Amino acid sequence: MNKSNRFHNLIRGLSITVLRFPFTSMLLVAAAAVNAVSIASDKEHFNYLFTFLVGALWGIVMQVVYERFCEKAISRLTLMVGAGLLTFGYYLIVRPTPESSTEITAKTFIALFALFIAFIWIPSIKSETTFNDSFLIAFKSFFISLFYSLILFSGMSIIITAVDRLLFKVHSDSYSHTANIIFIVFAPMYFLSLIPVYPGKRDINDSPTEKAGKESQVIRLSECPRFLEILLSYIIIPLTSVFTIILILYIVLNLSGDFWADNLLEPMIITYSVVVILVYILVSKLNNRFAVIFRKIMPKILTPIVLFQIIASVLKITDTGLTHNRYFVILYGIFACLSGIILSTVSLRKNGIIAILIIVFSLISIVPPVDAFTVSRMSQIALLENILEKNNMLEQNEVKPKSDLREEDKDKIRKLTSYLWHMGYTDKISWLPGDFNYYYDFGRVFGFDDYSKPGEIKYVSLRLNYGNPIDVSGYDYLVTSQISIIGEEPLAENIAVMKKGGKTLTLSKKISDGNCHIILTDENNTELLAFELTEILDKFLEYSDEKFTLTLKEATFVRENESAEIAIIIQSLNIEKSTDFESYNSDIHFLIGLKR
Repeated sequence: MNKSNRFHNLIRGLSITVLRFPFTSMLLVAAAAVNAVSIASDKEHFNYLFTFLVGALWGIVMQVVYERFCEKAISRLTLMVGAGLLTFGYYLIVRPTPESSTEITAKTFIALFALFIAFIWIPSIKSETTFNDSFLIAFKSFFISLFYSLILFSGMSIIITAVDRLLFKVHSDSYSHTANIIFIVFAPMYFLSLIPVYPGKRDINDSPTEKAGKESQVIRLSECPRFLEILLSYIIIPLTSVFTIILILYIVLNLSGDFWADNLLEPMIITYSVVVILVYILVSKLNNRFAVIFRKIMPKILTPIVLFQIIASVLKITDTGLTHNRYFVILYGIFACLSGIILSTVSLRKNGIIAILIIVFSLISIVPPVDAFTVSRMSQIALLENILEKNNMLEQNEVKPKSDLREEDKDKIRKLTSYLWHMGYTDKISWLPGDFNYYYDFGRVFGFDDYSKPGEIKYVSLRLNYGNPIDVSGYDYLVTSQISIIGEEPLAENIAVMKKGGKTLTLSKKISDGNCHIILTDENNTELLAFELTEILDKFLEYSDEKFTLTLKEATFVRENESAEIAIIIQSLNIEKSTDFESYNSDIHFLIGLKR
């Protein structure tokens, strides 16, 4: 087949896919448009983006339901209307949330994963096509579409770079916009174009020749490529077997000691169990010796290993309470344990039970009141209240500050309160101040410091993303300054003196007792506006250690009164803070505007 025919077939395949999945195609384009606006404006629209992505998956699921179980066009229309209503329902859930949160993000990705598994599983329901077949087809299609998408993005990036270097300047956002179109629109649509139309109810009236043609297409697409067979049978299976031996030896040797307290083992066993289950499904159609032995032995070994980890995770709850992360670990452990039992006892054709388990457990983890976040919130609050009551710190729904606690209890209060605050749950606790901030208010509320021991340091290092244009309209002056606050060293100095239209303004800083005040005065030394800068900088202490850059929105704060307005834009920030020392080093833009 020549190149022109291949290109023609690619375009034809994508066109057919658009007609096959019109609802999904429309929402993927909408998702790309929303993401393009976010890239251009540096403002997140996560609620719309997530809504369109969830809706796109619902459209795919409803289409395969129609293809498998329905005949009439009205059934397809009804299913698509149902997908639209479910999408709108999701939007109503996320609409009140102004920005992305851990809870909404986690629940959304779990829902997307469950819908994707449903998309793979539905064609195998009461069908000659097994879940193993549809899974392998989806697996191959995913990596083929990913490979072509990466090649396409690399080529487009090279072209953009060449134009930028050789012809004219190209905006740096061009790379992001290119990735947006390729990975949100092209990649999913190309993936769907590789998924066959599985045999369904509407094929009843097909001739034997037509039925045989469709079945042969599915059989051909579900064959394991020789490359993948070699990779699985002679590389991944032996490596997994060696790791299994190491894992068993570690558990046996440490069963009376480190195993029950080793937090590093949790992600290791989770990864191990995912690999075992995934490889089992992928090699279900292979008959070489390695694959057969793997299918016979590995599920039986997987079950006790995961069971031990479930017990270890449950034991840790007594000390730390149930966080959402541990909830997911335990729930996944139960799933993996049940999967090991099922894979050990049922025939290969019934592996679709694994898909049912995934969907059911996913729903359990995201639907209140048994979801991970509701259960973890209640657990953490209950444990914190128990510790406070035990130490006589909670009376008449108020916290009584107290410093003479055991260090173990102090540490638990710190960890529990920090978790609840970072998850945004402290506003649901009646005995805490409504505007409680862990870093500002912890010592005042509980009576001891929020650091577990002297010398423990909190580090923050952040900078503003490159290429952010700053809108200065509405302001009279732009001043850039380096602000350093070291310990409690006092300092008072001018940052800038500005003269315009016969008026003289002075922007100054005054540092005392570790606090930095920014003051704007006129030529008569009358204070026009003053605010505490340290309070603003401390807001960044809540950021995780894995965050290093800020969007313009995250870096901008505004302070104003009837006389003046100052926008504070953090260009870079480094903080070191402990119980006995603190320092702030920051480059800041001040936009100054007068109101009279």
